[in-house]
Amino acid sequence: MHPPTYSSFLGRLRHFVDIIDPTTLFVSERRLTECVKLLDDYKHGTLSPDVSDLQLWEAQKIKQAIIHPDTGEKIFMPFRIVISTIFWQWLNQSHNACVNYSNRNATKPTPTSRFLQGYVGAVTSAVSLAVGLHLLIQKANHMSPATRMIIQRLIPFPAVASANICNVGLMRRNELSEGIDVLDENGNVVGSSKIAAKHAIMETAFTRVVLPMPIFVLPPIIMSYLEKVPLLQTNRRLLLPIHSLVCLATFGLSLPLAISLFPQMSQIEVSQLEPEIAMATDSKVVIYNKGL
Repeated sequence: MHPPTYSSFLGRLRHFVDIIDPTTLFVSERRLTECVKLLDDYKHGTLSPDVSDLQLWEAQKIKQAIIHPDTGEKIFMPFRIVISTIFWQWLNQSHNACVNYSNRNATKPTPTSRFLQGYVGAVTSAVSLAVGLHLLIQKANHMSPATRMIIQRLIPFPAVASANICNVGLMRRNELSEGIDVLDENGNVVGSSKIAAKHAIMETAFTRVVLPMPIFVLPPIIMSYLEKVPLLQTNRRLLLPIHSLVCLATFGLSLPLAISLFPQMSQIEVSQLEPEIAMATDSKVVIYNKGL
């Protein structure tokens, strides 16, 4: 059982596409138990020689999709396939605030006030930008109706992108002052780096910008062309199901694409970090957890 390549974008993309495979929603309790036992046998060296690498990877895929990596408990079925960004600004930022809170809370307590500040800041940013852009478009008399309609449909993207950046910055601003742990090649903590924290937050913020991009950009553009098709002009009832299918396909594209941009455990050269960290290790490169 050879490990997959997570150091490359394509390797991470293939991994996450496997993780969000919708067929894992229908795995039975018996099948899950078999997969867990198979992996335990491999771990303890008692695996039957008849088991192939393909069977092991299928078992690993099912376990990763259903079993929480930290608690070891089953993930409630509707939440196994994560759709992190949805069309309504309020619900989108509620979700992002909760993700930031739980992600950082897993390693370090986060005050409730920070959660509320991140939530309020993100919602305020999204709503303000969306309303402001809408008013600007309404005053742009030189635009044709078709151009105006396309631009209006694209307004949610910059609103959500700015809110995501605001949310990440507010929720994790303590890391910029306190730093985050950096580890050597053996997994030993060699220090706490503010520079690594800055890189981690920037990578996370960029991921949050890319995540809603296909969702908010592609469906409006695709639907603006599909609505001109004669069949859909005469059968307007087909617009809603087709729009839903387009959105569903885009959801499936955006999530693995965005979270594959950077490794979960990113690397940075020691020479770029604080002098005290460079003095604390002989490693040329250290590792840090970028967060979600």
